[in-house]
Amino acid sequence: MGEEFEKLVQIMETLRSKRGCEWDRSQTHESLKPYLIEEAYELLDAIDEKNDARMIEELGDVLLQVIFHAQVAKERDAFDILDVLRTLSEKLVRRHPHVFGDSPGYSYEQWERIKSQEKGTSKSSAIGSLNKALPALSLARRIQENAAAVGFDWPDVSGAMEKVREEVRELEQAIQRGDPGSMEEELGDLLFAVVNVARFSSVDPEVALRRATEKFANRFAMVEDFAKKRGLELKKMTLEQLDALWEEVKGGE
Repeated sequence: MGEEFEKLVQIMETLRSKRGCEWDRSQTHESLKPYLIEEAYELLDAIDEKNDARMIEELGDVLLQVIFHAQVAKERDAFDILDVLRTLSEKLVRRHPHVFGDSPGYSYEQWERIKSQEKGTSKSSAIGSLNKALPALSLARRIQENAAAVGFDWPDVSGAMEKVREEVRELEQAIQRGDPGSMEEELGDLLFAVVNVARFSSVDPEVALRRATEKFANRFAMVEDFAKKRGLELKKMTLEQLDALWEEVKGGE
């Protein structure tokens, strides 16, 4: 395993060298950011498909991003892949004293206390810090999971569903008042409540929304195709005609 990892590191060094690839040489930490996000989502898609062959490929692509960033950093004398591996190993051991130390067992409070000490903060919220790098839906899920870990949670999904209904009513009232500030607040509360339902249902809300968006885009493309084959222009069609085509597409699926 060590030999394969070293081979991968050497390949990346070659790609970034003068005799390597022009595109690879031109990349920076900033230019690589979209690819890391893209590869992470493609891995999630492979996991959802339960496709082991794709998982192997996509895990490799995620690992490639780690190696890539480490090589870029090495070239600017900041750190290298060994620093990344060493830091990760030390953190895993440090955060699991119940495995590698003499702590009696895992506890969420202990985990957060260790994280707080690592970051040099004297006080840490029971639900953890706001990781603003996360997409909003993923951040909401993470905060809710942390709150649930210390007992602040609905007994079951019925409470979460009732909260959704409550937030829908409050959003409707804000819309009727025509208050932009209240509409934004209530819509945010509704989305947060929906994330809670997703969490109880073991559904990743970020993935669920992405799939719903992709499904809509695919269906809309089929509506456009149906209209084109019938010599129709979408802009000249009524909403009822468009809805009829939409239902036809759904029925065909």
